[in-house]
Amino acid sequence: MSIIVNLDVMMAKRKISLGELAERIDITPANLSILKTGKAKAIRFSTLEAICQELDCQPADILEFRKEDG
Repeated sequence: MSIIVNLDVMMAKRKISLGELAERIDITPANLSILKTGKAKAIRFSTLEAICQELDCQPADILEFRKEDG
């Protein structure tokens, strides 16, 4: 996939656990884990907004586009 999720990097920078972030943004830890590992097929803008609010970051800090070779 050419969209890379860097949520784990931002969480480490902010020293926040998956469980704590999930609780703060009112999402299940399982769903947040799916997003964090890049296995999610979509993300709601409201979820992205909540993550950015809690981590004090921009969407580009979490999501990155990389061209696939070929």
